[in-house]
Amino acid sequence: MTDALRPMTRQRLYEQVLERLRQYVTDGGLRAGDRLPPERDLAQRLGVSRASVKQAIVVLEVQGLVEARHGGGTYLVRDSLDVEPVEEMVERRRRLPDVLEAREALETKLAELAAERRTEDDLAAMRSALAVMAEEIERGGHGAEGDRLFHAAVTAAAHSSLLAEFMRSIAHQIAESRTESLRQPGRPGRSLAQHRAILDAVVARQPRQAATAMRRHVRTVAKVRLLDWDPEPEEER
Repeated sequence: MTDALRPMTRQRLYEQVLERLRQYVTDGGLRAGDRLPPERDLAQRLGVSRASVKQAIVVLEVQGLVEARHGGGTYLVRDSLDVEPVEEMVERRRRLPDVLEAREALETKLAELAAERRTEDDLAAMRSALAVMAEEIERGGHGAEGDRLFHAAVTAAAHSSLLAEFMRSIAHQIAESRTESLRQPGRPGRSLAQHRAILDAVVARQPRQAATAMRRHVRTVAKVRLLDWDPEPEEER
């Protein structure tokens, strides 16, 4: 059934601010590392409240497009502000807790089984994945491909066809949660360290420790700014 006649949504004021900021960065040729004007100046020039500007900046932070330094202004992380539509963020925020809950249940068991059943080839695949992730991070990336490879290697090492099928069925949602987590400040390095702890337990054939390490990791993945973000700030309700 078509959703063309779904209820209309009113564009939030901070969404209009986001579009103006995107245009400002493009027209001004700003690059990663450049500073945006202060919130007070932006509010005055756009004719909106500082609260609306602040909410727009928060959206950009959640998407990993800018870095707001305490007392030091807001700086571009990338060369453009290709902002994800707010409605897509709202939908992702709605489904993310369910995805994380499923990941914890499935991947904790997979890590436990991997510690019991892994082969030398499985260990080689996990080590290779972590090498890829470490190289990505060293080059300034988030390590997303190495992260994907590592979790896929743990799943394969569990040698459970049904659990692997469950993981494949939510692969898209897992990828979303991975992207969301790895763009948190400092997260790539922390995730890599947690992956190494999981691998150590699997190598040592310690199922309980492997499950604990995976549970700790997935709960870290769950700590993202998106879940703390309020898409309907008090001023615009």
